[in-house]
Amino acid sequence: MSRLLPGVVAMAAVVVASNILVQFLLGNWLTWGAFTYPIAFLVTDVMNRVYGAQAARRVVFVGFVVGVICSLIGSQIMLQGDGYEYAAVSLRVAIGSGVAFLTAQLLDVAVFDRLRNGRWWTAPLASTLVGSAVDTFLFFSIAFSASLAGFFSENINMEINWAWEAVPFLGVGGVVPLWVSLAVADWLVKLSLALVALIPFRVLVTKLSPNPA
Repeated sequence: MSRLLPGVVAMAAVVVASNILVQFLLGNWLTWGAFTYPIAFLVTDVMNRVYGAQAARRVVFVGFVVGVICSLIGSQIMLQGDGYEYAAVSLRVAIGSGVAFLTAQLLDVAVFDRLRNGRWWTAPLASTLVGSAVDTFLFFSIAFSASLAGFFSENINMEINWAWEAVPFLGVGGVVPLWVSLAVADWLVKLSLALVALIPFRVLVTKLSPNPA
């Protein structure tokens, strides 16, 4: 387990940092957390390449547990705004975050493992693209979609109904719920970082593996 410690620490750090930075807006459509969270896919892929799929899954589960702890802490932090008090992390956001993280990261591990014998960049790029797409869809749908409102109480939905506001898509297109623009902007960041992450992936694998692929 000691050999996985760097991956475990890195994953935990990414999850904690993302949970903090998601509270800070960057423009109209993003938070700073959008730029740290995709690093989780890099950590998973490096662990998968160097130590194998089972080791990568262990690192993922550590990240999931850390994320749950962050959500529990966030749900107890009360903020003031618009004349009322609300939790820093709403229940729908917490559920969406946990489901999306675990599903997407485990899917990333599975896709990477399936493609691991191809060219060095094929597995990390394909697995990250698939995982990030699933992550974005699950998180924003569960956390904000009005179509799922029936699964939650009125009070819970009130915590996130700001995301239902009808606005031009990314400020220029047709009118859509705000959360759709947030989801697409987040996904575009993930796509960009999936390409950029190939560089540190190659460097880290070469450094950590005695027989880099």
